[in-house]
Amino acid sequence: MEWNADHRTWPPPDEPWIMYQQWNDLLFMHYEIPEETLRALVPGELPIDSFQGRAFVSVTPFHMTGVRPRGIPPLPGVSAFPELNFRTYVTLDDKPGIYFFSLDAGNPLAVEAARKLWHLPYYNADMQVNEDGVYYRYHSTRTDKRGASAELLLAYRPTGDVFTGERGSLEYFLAERYCLYTVDDLKVYRCEIHHGPWPLQPAEAQVEINTMGAHLGIDLASMTPFLHFAKVQPTVIYPIHKITVR
Repeated sequence: MEWNADHRTWPPPDEPWIMYQQWNDLLFMHYEIPEETLRALVPGELPIDSFQGRAFVSVTPFHMTGVRPRGIPPLPGVSAFPELNFRTYVTLDDKPGIYFFSLDAGNPLAVEAARKLWHLPYYNADMQVNEDGVYYRYHSTRTDKRGASAELLLAYRPTGDVFTGERGSLEYFLAERYCLYTVDDLKVYRCEIHHGPWPLQPAEAQVEINTMGAHLGIDLASMTPFLHFAKVQPTVIYPIHKITVR
């Protein structure tokens, strides 16, 4: 899978990617949060990344298709499923990335593999995704007892033309990130990804339930999010590596 890398702040890894995923009908729901609030919730090994003094968390509902390891075709029943992420933004070694508070998925095999291989807080959830010709309707209820209860019920749609975030803009800061960070047993890991620039569109959402941040003491339902929609984003994922924090 080849994409130009001019939109990135550092080049893709010089090693083969190991997994392909296509992310579909994704909604970015960005919420501004005091940095001191986040500092108490994110492992101390990871510096909070902020934009002009503003820190954010984001809820991202979407569904994946074509999920497969490199060299293996997509398999029926395991290569397409909904996912829901609750995340914030951190950086190490001049590589801005994402720290996940939680990831919910409607595929038990994917949940267990991600927990074991990528050290990520994935959880099983009962999830429904539908399109009625006007809105994308999304409902996720966490069923995994390893995590606190969490639910998202909303309808959303794009409301404008596709654009890409300009370098230095808030949209670029929030969307154009090419790695994730996770901390497991005091060890810090980085997993890099690669894809083209995000094809963003302005969006609107009708949110009925959002308790994704409740277990952290963040009442997202009382806040107004900054929204973007992306129709499709093919992505490749590289091996995860333990890194040294200086």
